[in-house]
Amino acid sequence: QVQLVASGGGLVQPGGSLRLSCAASGFAFRTYAMNWYRQAPGKEREWVATIYSGATTIYADAVKGRFTTSRDNAKNTAYLQMNSLKPEDTAIYYCNVVTAGTNFWGQGTQVTVSS
Repeated sequence: QVQLVASGGGLVQPGGSLRLSCAASGFAFRTYAMNWYRQAPGKEREWVATIYSGATTIYADAVKGRFTTSRDNAKNTAYLQMNSLKPEDTAIYYCNVVTAGTNFWGQGTQVTVSS
């Protein structure tokens, strides 16, 4: 049974940093790409970043240069390091994996950027 548990969200001032974690279980973590999405109030869920099994990463233009995703295959955990946070980064952040053609989502973690 695939499970994704996201954590690390919180309230931070503009310009601050947070690191999100996504603990995974129930599948061969090291062989799958892990994705991060976010959903702001009143907006559709949007893709943020992906880290492939070989550790190649890609980012949405809105976060490129500020966010970094990484993974620790020994801990079955993916991370999203978020620096230089802006108020428009406020959203619920979700981790995601697609296995056997099925999307699995974590429960989401709230990130609020406000002074």
